[in-house]
Amino acid sequence: MFASASLVAGCSTVGYYSQAIDGQLTILARRQPIDEVIADPATTPELKQKLQHVVAMRRFAVDSLDLPNNASYTSYVDLERSYVVWNVFAAPEFSLTPLQWCYPVAGCVSYRGYFSEDDANRFADKLASDGNEVYVAGISAYSTLGWFHDPLLNTMLTRSEASLAGTLFHELAHQRLYARGDTAFNESFATTVELEGVRQWLQKNGREGQYTGYQTTLERKLQFIALVQDAREKLKTLFATDMPDQQKRKGKEEIYVELKQDYRQLREQWGGYTGYDAWFARDLNNAHLVPIGSYYDYVPAFQALLNRHQGNLKAFYESAEKLAELKPGARHEALEQLLPKP
Repeated sequence: MFASASLVAGCSTVGYYSQAIDGQLTILARRQPIDEVIADPATTPELKQKLQHVVAMRRFAVDSLDLPNNASYTSYVDLERSYVVWNVFAAPEFSLTPLQWCYPVAGCVSYRGYFSEDDANRFADKLASDGNEVYVAGISAYSTLGWFHDPLLNTMLTRSEASLAGTLFHELAHQRLYARGDTAFNESFATTVELEGVRQWLQKNGREGQYTGYQTTLERKLQFIALVQDAREKLKTLFATDMPDQQKRKGKEEIYVELKQDYRQLREQWGGYTGYDAWFARDLNNAHLVPIGSYYDYVPAFQALLNRHQGNLKAFYESAEKLAELKPGARHEALEQLLPKP
Protein backbone atom coordinates (compact mmCIF):
# COMPACT_ATOMS: atom_id res chain seq x y z
CA MET A 1 0.00 0.00 0.00
CA PHE A 2 2.62 2.51 1.12
CA ALA A 3 5.05 1.78 -1.68
CA SER A 4 2.46 2.17 -4.42
CA ALA A 5 1.12 5.36 -2.90
CA SER A 6 4.63 6.77 -2.71
CA LEU A 7 5.17 5.92 -6.38
CA VAL A 8 2.02 7.81 -7.37
CA ALA A 9 3.17 10.80 -5.35
CA GLY A 10 6.64 10.65 -6.88
CA CYS A 11 5.38 10.51 -10.47
CA SER A 12 3.14 13.52 -9.92
CA THR A 13 5.56 15.70 -7.96
CA VAL A 14 6.18 18.24 -10.73
CA GLY A 15 2.48 18.58 -11.51
CA TYR A 16 1.59 18.83 -7.85
CA TYR A 17 4.02 21.63 -7.11
CA SER A 18 2.98 23.40 -10.29
CA GLN A 19 -0.68 23.54 -9.23
CA ALA A 20 0.34 24.58 -5.72
CA ILE A 21 2.51 27.44 -6.98
CA ASP A 22 -0.08 28.55 -9.54
CA GLY A 23 -2.86 28.43 -6.96
CA GLN A 24 -0.90 30.43 -4.41
CA LEU A 25 0.26 33.04 -6.94
CA THR A 26 -3.28 33.45 -8.25
CA ILE A 27 -4.50 34.26 -4.75
CA LEU A 28 -1.66 36.68 -4.12
CA ALA A 29 -2.26 38.44 -7.44
CA ARG A 30 -5.92 39.06 -6.56
CA ARG A 31 -5.23 40.70 -3.19
CA GLN A 32 -6.79 44.08 -2.45
CA PRO A 33 -5.90 46.12 0.64
CA ILE A 34 -8.75 45.80 3.11
CA ASP A 35 -8.82 49.55 3.67
CA GLU A 36 -9.47 50.07 -0.05
CA VAL A 37 -12.23 47.47 -0.11
CA ILE A 38 -13.89 49.15 2.87
CA ALA A 39 -13.68 52.56 1.15
CA ASP A 40 -15.04 51.24 -2.15
CA PRO A 41 -18.68 52.43 -2.64
CA ALA A 42 -19.43 49.10 -4.37
CA THR A 43 -18.66 47.14 -1.20
CA THR A 44 -21.82 45.89 0.48
CA PRO A 45 -22.56 47.12 4.03
CA GLU A 46 -22.38 43.53 5.31
CA LEU A 47 -18.91 42.92 3.85
CA LYS A 48 -17.71 46.35 4.98
CA GLN A 49 -18.74 45.62 8.58
CA LYS A 50 -17.01 42.23 8.59
CA LEU A 51 -13.82 43.73 7.18
CA GLN A 52 -13.87 46.48 9.81
CA HIS A 53 -14.09 43.75 12.46
CA VAL A 54 -11.11 42.00 10.90
CA VAL A 55 -9.03 45.21 11.00
CA ALA A 56 -9.78 45.52 14.72
CA MET A 57 -9.05 41.82 15.32
CA ARG A 58 -5.74 42.09 13.48
CA ARG A 59 -4.65 45.04 15.61
CA PHE A 60 -5.75 43.21 18.76
CA ALA A 61 -3.69 40.17 17.73
CA VAL A 62 -0.56 42.32 17.64
CA ASP A 63 -1.20 44.57 20.63
CA SER A 64 -2.73 42.07 23.07
CA LEU A 65 -1.69 38.60 21.89
CA ASP A 66 1.88 39.36 20.77
CA LEU A 67 1.24 37.73 17.40
CA PRO A 68 3.19 38.68 14.25
CA ASN A 69 2.91 42.30 13.12
CA ASN A 70 3.12 41.77 9.38
CA ALA A 71 0.93 42.25 6.31
CA SER A 72 -0.98 38.98 6.71
CA TYR A 73 -4.76 39.48 6.77
CA THR A 74 -4.48 43.15 5.79
CA SER A 75 -5.66 42.36 2.26
CA TYR A 76 -8.77 40.60 0.93
CA VAL A 77 -9.52 38.12 -1.85
CA ASP A 78 -12.90 36.88 -3.00
CA LEU A 79 -12.20 33.43 -4.46
CA GLU A 80 -15.81 33.06 -5.62
CA ARG A 81 -15.90 29.54 -4.18
CA SER A 82 -16.61 27.94 -0.82
CA TYR A 83 -13.15 26.54 -0.06
CA VAL A 84 -9.62 27.69 -0.70
CA VAL A 85 -8.09 24.20 -0.91
CA TRP A 86 -9.17 20.58 -0.74
CA ASN A 87 -7.05 18.20 1.36
CA VAL A 88 -6.73 14.54 0.48
CA PHE A 89 -6.34 12.05 3.35
CA ALA A 90 -5.61 8.36 2.83
CA ALA A 91 -5.10 5.23 4.93
CA PRO A 92 -4.85 1.49 4.24
CA GLU A 93 -7.92 -0.72 4.64
CA PHE A 94 -6.77 -2.26 7.91
CA SER A 95 -4.69 0.52 9.44
CA LEU A 96 -5.24 3.94 10.96
CA THR A 97 -1.69 5.02 10.14
CA PRO A 98 -2.18 7.59 7.38
CA LEU A 99 -0.13 8.00 4.25
CA GLN A 100 2.22 10.98 4.55
CA TRP A 101 3.76 13.46 2.14
CA CYS A 102 6.83 15.55 2.84
CA TYR A 103 7.37 19.15 1.79
CA PRO A 104 10.36 21.51 2.02
CA VAL A 105 8.68 23.94 4.46
CA ALA A 106 5.92 22.09 6.30
CA GLY A 107 7.81 18.81 6.72
CA CYS A 108 5.84 15.56 6.61
CA VAL A 109 2.08 15.80 6.96
CA SER A 110 -0.82 13.37 6.60
CA TYR A 111 -2.59 15.12 3.73
CA ARG A 112 -2.04 16.57 0.29
CA GLY A 113 -3.67 19.88 -0.57
CA TYR A 114 -5.05 21.01 -3.94
CA PHE A 115 -6.43 24.35 -5.10
CA SER A 116 -8.82 22.48 -7.42
CA GLU A 117 -11.47 20.09 -6.12
CA ASP A 118 -11.27 18.12 -9.37
CA ASP A 119 -7.50 17.69 -8.97
CA ALA A 120 -7.99 16.56 -5.38
CA ASN A 121 -10.59 14.00 -6.42
CA ARG A 122 -8.37 12.69 -9.22
CA PHE A 123 -5.48 12.18 -6.82
CA ALA A 124 -7.83 10.52 -4.31
CA ASP A 125 -9.02 8.18 -7.07
CA LYS A 126 -5.40 7.18 -7.81
CA LEU A 127 -4.80 6.38 -4.16
CA ALA A 128 -8.07 4.44 -3.96
CA SER A 129 -7.12 2.40 -7.03
CA ASP A 130 -4.09 1.19 -5.05
CA GLY A 131 -6.40 -0.13 -2.34
CA ASN A 132 -6.28 2.82 0.04
CA GLU A 133 -9.29 4.40 1.68
CA VAL A 134 -9.55 8.12 0.93
CA TYR A 135 -11.29 11.25 2.18
CA VAL A 136 -11.36 14.67 0.48
CA ALA A 137 -12.14 17.66 2.74
CA GLY A 138 -12.72 21.28 1.77
CA ILE A 139 -10.62 23.77 3.78
CA SER A 140 -11.64 27.40 4.25
CA ALA A 141 -8.39 28.80 5.72
CA TYR A 142 -4.69 27.99 5.90
CA SER A 143 -1.38 29.65 6.63
CA THR A 144 1.77 29.87 4.50
CA LEU A 145 3.68 30.13 7.80
CA GLY A 146 4.85 33.64 7.05
CA TRP A 147 6.38 32.87 3.64
CA PHE A 148 3.74 35.10 2.06
CA HIS A 149 1.46 37.82 3.39
CA ASP A 150 -1.68 35.70 3.68
CA PRO A 151 -4.84 37.55 2.65
CA LEU A 152 -8.23 37.33 4.29
CA LEU A 153 -10.43 35.10 2.12
CA ASN A 154 -14.17 35.18 1.49
CA THR A 155 -14.19 31.52 2.60
CA MET A 156 -13.38 32.71 6.13
CA LEU A 157 -16.16 35.28 6.40
CA THR A 158 -19.07 32.86 6.75
CA ARG A 159 -18.09 32.32 10.39
CA SER A 160 -19.45 34.01 13.50
CA GLU A 161 -17.45 36.88 15.01
CA ALA A 162 -15.90 34.62 17.65
CA SER A 163 -15.09 31.91 15.12
CA LEU A 164 -13.59 34.40 12.66
CA ALA A 165 -11.42 35.92 15.40
CA GLY A 166 -10.37 32.43 16.43
CA THR A 167 -9.39 31.56 12.86
CA LEU A 168 -7.22 34.67 12.52
CA PHE A 169 -5.52 34.08 15.87
CA HIS A 170 -5.03 30.40 15.04
CA GLU A 171 -3.41 31.04 11.67
CA LEU A 172 -1.21 33.84 13.02
CA ALA A 173 -0.10 31.51 15.82
CA HIS A 174 1.25 29.17 13.15
CA GLN A 175 3.34 32.09 11.89
CA ARG A 176 4.51 32.74 15.46
CA LEU A 177 5.71 29.16 16.02
CA TYR A 178 5.82 26.04 13.87
CA ALA A 179 7.63 22.76 14.55
CA ARG A 180 8.37 21.16 11.22
CA GLY A 181 6.45 17.93 10.68
CA ASP A 182 4.72 17.84 14.09
CA THR A 183 0.99 18.30 13.48
CA ALA A 184 -0.09 17.50 17.04
CA PHE A 185 2.28 20.10 18.50
CA ASN A 186 1.50 22.80 15.93
CA GLU A 187 -2.27 22.50 15.98
CA SER A 188 -2.53 22.15 19.75
CA PHE A 189 -0.33 25.22 20.23
CA ALA A 190 -2.32 27.28 17.72
CA THR A 191 -5.64 26.12 19.19
CA THR A 192 -4.53 27.17 22.68
CA VAL A 193 -3.64 30.63 21.36
CA GLU A 194 -6.96 30.73 19.52
CA LEU A 195 -9.00 29.93 22.64
CA GLU A 196 -7.17 32.43 24.82
CA GLY A 197 -7.34 35.06 22.10
CA VAL A 198 -11.09 34.68 21.59
CA ARG A 199 -11.68 34.86 25.34
CA GLN A 200 -9.70 38.09 25.60
CA TRP A 201 -11.24 39.57 22.44
CA LEU A 202 -14.82 39.04 23.55
CA GLN A 203 -14.02 40.24 27.07
CA LYS A 204 -12.40 43.40 25.71
CA ASN A 205 -15.47 44.17 23.61
CA GLY A 206 -17.98 43.49 26.38
CA ARG A 207 -19.37 40.38 24.76
CA GLU A 208 -18.46 37.75 27.32
CA GLY A 209 -21.86 36.15 26.70
CA GLN A 210 -20.74 35.11 23.25
CA TYR A 211 -17.86 33.19 24.78
CA THR A 212 -20.36 30.88 26.46
CA GLY A 213 -21.72 29.97 23.03
CA TYR A 214 -18.19 29.61 21.69
CA GLN A 215 -17.32 27.28 24.57
CA THR A 216 -20.49 25.26 23.95
CA THR A 217 -19.45 24.80 20.33
CA LEU A 218 -15.99 23.71 21.47
CA GLU A 219 -17.43 21.30 24.03
CA ARG A 220 -19.54 19.71 21.32
CA LYS A 221 -16.47 19.42 19.13
CA LEU A 222 -14.58 17.71 21.95
CA GLN A 223 -17.48 15.31 22.47
CA PHE A 224 -17.49 14.56 18.75
CA ILE A 225 -13.73 13.94 18.85
CA ALA A 226 -14.09 11.66 21.90
CA LEU A 227 -16.74 9.68 20.02
CA VAL A 228 -14.43 9.24 17.03
CA GLN A 229 -11.42 8.45 19.22
CA ASP A 230 -13.40 5.69 20.92
CA ALA A 231 -14.16 4.16 17.52
CA ARG A 232 -10.51 4.60 16.58
CA GLU A 233 -9.39 2.54 19.60
CA LYS A 234 -11.87 -0.23 18.73
CA LEU A 235 -10.56 -0.28 15.17
CA LYS A 236 -6.94 -0.41 16.34
CA THR A 237 -7.75 -3.43 18.50
CA LEU A 238 -9.55 -5.10 15.60
CA PHE A 239 -6.76 -4.46 13.10
CA ALA A 240 -4.14 -5.84 15.51
CA THR A 241 -5.80 -9.27 15.56
CA ASP A 242 -4.79 -12.13 13.28
CA MET A 243 -8.34 -12.90 12.17
CA PRO A 244 -9.01 -13.27 8.41
CA ASP A 245 -9.57 -10.11 6.38
CA GLN A 246 -13.21 -10.98 5.75
CA GLN A 247 -13.91 -11.03 9.49
CA LYS A 248 -12.01 -7.79 9.95
CA ARG A 249 -14.14 -6.15 7.28
CA LYS A 250 -17.30 -7.27 9.02
CA GLY A 251 -16.07 -6.09 12.41
CA LYS A 252 -14.95 -2.79 10.93
CA GLU A 253 -18.34 -2.19 9.34
CA GLU A 254 -20.04 -2.88 12.67
CA ILE A 255 -17.80 -0.35 14.44
CA TYR A 256 -18.66 2.37 11.92
CA VAL A 257 -22.38 1.59 12.19
CA GLU A 258 -22.10 1.83 15.98
CA LEU A 259 -20.26 5.16 15.64
CA LYS A 260 -23.16 6.62 13.65
CA GLN A 261 -25.66 5.31 16.19
CA ASP A 262 -23.68 6.86 19.04
CA TYR A 263 -23.66 10.17 17.20
CA ARG A 264 -27.44 10.17 16.83
CA GLN A 265 -27.73 9.71 20.59
CA LEU A 266 -25.22 12.50 21.23
CA ARG A 267 -27.09 14.83 18.89
CA GLU A 268 -30.25 14.30 20.92
CA GLN A 269 -28.34 15.47 24.01
CA TRP A 270 -27.39 18.58 22.04
CA GLY A 271 -31.01 19.41 21.43
CA GLY A 272 -30.84 18.62 17.74
CA TYR A 273 -27.62 20.54 16.91
CA THR A 274 -26.67 19.33 13.42
CA GLY A 275 -23.11 20.62 13.08
CA TYR A 276 -21.62 17.21 12.31
CA ASP A 277 -24.43 15.71 10.25
CA ALA A 278 -22.59 16.26 6.97
CA TRP A 279 -19.53 14.39 8.25
CA PHE A 280 -21.60 11.41 9.37
CA ALA A 281 -23.68 11.42 6.19
CA ARG A 282 -20.65 10.08 4.29
CA ASP A 283 -19.64 6.45 3.92
CA LEU A 284 -17.07 6.54 6.70
CA ASN A 285 -13.68 4.88 6.35
CA ASN A 286 -10.24 4.97 8.00
CA ALA A 287 -9.18 8.09 6.08
CA HIS A 288 -12.05 10.08 7.61
CA LEU A 289 -10.49 9.54 11.03
CA VAL A 290 -7.05 10.89 10.04
CA PRO A 291 -7.69 14.62 10.65
CA ILE A 292 -9.84 14.13 13.74
CA GLY A 293 -8.12 14.72 17.06
CA SER A 294 -4.74 16.18 16.20
CA TYR A 295 -5.94 19.74 16.84
CA TYR A 296 -6.62 18.99 20.49
CA ASP A 297 -4.22 16.24 21.57
CA TYR A 298 -1.98 18.56 23.58
CA VAL A 299 -4.26 21.54 24.18
CA PRO A 300 -4.58 20.71 27.91
CA ALA A 301 -0.76 20.57 28.11
CA PHE A 302 -0.35 23.96 26.46
CA GLN A 303 -3.10 25.43 28.62
CA ALA A 304 -1.26 24.15 31.69
CA LEU A 305 1.90 25.81 30.37
CA LEU A 306 0.01 29.08 29.88
CA ASN A 307 -1.37 28.85 33.42
CA ARG A 308 2.15 28.19 34.70
CA HIS A 309 3.08 31.59 33.27
CA GLN A 310 -0.07 33.14 34.78
CA GLY A 311 -1.49 33.96 31.37
CA ASN A 312 1.61 35.85 30.20
CA LEU A 313 1.60 35.05 26.48
CA LYS A 314 5.12 36.27 25.79
CA ALA A 315 6.56 33.95 28.46
CA PHE A 316 4.28 31.17 27.19
CA TYR A 317 5.62 31.58 23.65
CA GLU A 318 9.21 31.46 24.88
CA SER A 319 8.56 28.16 26.69
CA ALA A 320 6.75 26.74 23.66
CA GLU A 321 9.69 27.73 21.46
CA LYS A 322 12.03 25.76 23.72
CA LEU A 323 9.75 22.73 23.35
CA ALA A 324 9.82 23.14 19.57
CA GLU A 325 13.63 22.98 19.64
CA LEU A 326 13.55 19.50 21.18
CA LYS A 327 13.60 16.33 19.11
CA PRO A 328 10.05 15.01 18.49
CA GLY A 329 10.26 12.22 21.05
CA ALA A 330 11.56 14.48 23.82
CA ARG A 331 9.09 17.18 22.82
CA HIS A 332 6.08 14.89 23.15
CA GLU A 333 7.41 13.46 26.39
CA ALA A 334 7.63 17.00 27.80
CA LEU A 335 4.06 17.71 26.67
CA GLU A 336 2.85 14.48 28.28
CA GLN A 337 4.40 15.66 31.55
CA LEU A 338 2.39 18.87 31.28
CA LEU A 339 -0.93 17.09 30.82
CA PRO A 340 -3.21 17.32 33.87
CA LYS A 341 -3.17 14.13 35.89
CA PRO A 342 -6.50 12.23 36.00
